[in-house]
Amino acid sequence: MNMNEESDEASARRIQVRFVTKLNAPFIVPSTAIAIPADLTRFGLSSLVNALIQSNDADYQPEPFDFLIDGEFVRMSLEQFLLAKGISAERILEIEYTRAVAPRKEEDPCLHDDWVSAVDGSSSRFFLTGCYDGLGRVWKGAGLCTHVLEGHSDAITSVSIINPEGLETVTVATASKDRTLRLWKLNTEEPVNQPMRVRAYKILRGHKSAVQSVAAQTSGEMVCSAAWDCTINLWQTNDFNAEDDLVSKKRKIGDQVEDSQLEGEAFTTLVGHTQCVSSVVWPQRESIFSASWDHSIRKWDVETGKNLSDIFCGKALNCLDIGGEGSVLIAAGGSDPVIRIWDPRKPGTSAPVFQFASHTSWVSACKWHDQSWFHLLSSSYDGKVMLWDLRTAWPLSVIESHSDKVLSADWWRSDSVISGGADSRLCISSDIPVNYKELVKYELTIDVYDSFIIGMLNPHTNCAADAGKKAASNSSLQYLVPILISKNSVIFWAF
Repeated sequence: MNMNEESDEASARRIQVRFVTKLNAPFIVPSTAIAIPADLTRFGLSSLVNALIQSNDADYQPEPFDFLIDGEFVRMSLEQFLLAKGISAERILEIEYTRAVAPRKEEDPCLHDDWVSAVDGSSSRFFLTGCYDGLGRVWKGAGLCTHVLEGHSDAITSVSIINPEGLETVTVATASKDRTLRLWKLNTEEPVNQPMRVRAYKILRGHKSAVQSVAAQTSGEMVCSAAWDCTINLWQTNDFNAEDDLVSKKRKIGDQVEDSQLEGEAFTTLVGHTQCVSSVVWPQRESIFSASWDHSIRKWDVETGKNLSDIFCGKALNCLDIGGEGSVLIAAGGSDPVIRIWDPRKPGTSAPVFQFASHTSWVSACKWHDQSWFHLLSSSYDGKVMLWDLRTAWPLSVIESHSDKVLSADWWRSDSVISGGADSRLCISSDIPVNYKELVKYELTIDVYDSFIIGMLNPHTNCAADAGKKAASNSSLQYLVPILISKNSVIFWAF
């Protein structure tokens, strides 16, 4: 039998399927089982679902969908998938469809004078960028720069929005190759006709080499920084004259006297890395995570300054982020094309639980989606930004907006990706339908016990939690995560 005959036979074979979705109208199709060709891929399935929707809604505009069988994305023909997973084709196959996670719109890029090395999209009202021209910039959207942060004498390498959802005045931090960090206050709600020039209210000095990364504590009271001197410094962000703050002299320019600037010294230095500390994140008040060119990821206790745990991956690391299931999964990338993800709840091993290897050059950034446990993005020196879902080994979408290395990337407003590159462009890819569910709070009242055992199952099983002698289960929930345990109750976030 030749290949054409095999293809004809596969086309002739039919599989009984039922399409289901968690999407709302207009993305609903009849739930009755239908027979479809076994050789359909996700593109053919997407065309079929669009046709079914259009049969009930003539005004509907087709769009791409992704498909899951038993919680796993389909990235081959249905027949190949069933064979690979050992699933019988004799039963009615339930296929879940969801909107494909891919940009629907590319904004006009914003040109800079030099490399765009850092971006932060953690605020829903604006985003922050850092550039090799030594300037930070605040943006309300594509082409709408509202503030320019002046003061660094060398390239900015990292930026951080300290209080992303502040009412009016927000505080941001920038790190630079000039070995300093600077803190800035600005009013993002003030209307402006042209970008406002802003001067830092506080300069943080203490690193002996270029500063590579800055991250803010969740409370906004402190920031930490990582540098080429192999250290991590912790700093206060307050703007009053504390013991570690030295008020500089006022400068007279013409007939005007500029406001004074505070200068801060680090109150704690974390030592342990043996090469450049390339990235830091501060996901919890008491813990800092760092990644280094010495091939290690370290967790630090903020109060004691002790190194609590290490993960070694055999590659120099450029980027790090914490998120995913339970907001504890560690994603990192570095001097190879692989994004690696570890689960620290699995002790005794430094083997990653996921590895994604579709890039063709070094990974420069990785960021978890702030409202989804499955989705993250990565950027690379191959000029691409990729969107990932833990349920498939292939990227959901590849964004190719840059003509040179992508140096930085982040999510913005949950449905957009911002990225900066060596092509001196800031790019925005928007209208990305990341599919996530609302978190629901449940409270389980129990008797008093000295300790609790919380069990979490994988996303394809019914959720169950055992707190002492009393258990709770709900087949409609996929996750049940304890966020507060008191002597007589447990509060869970569940979805």
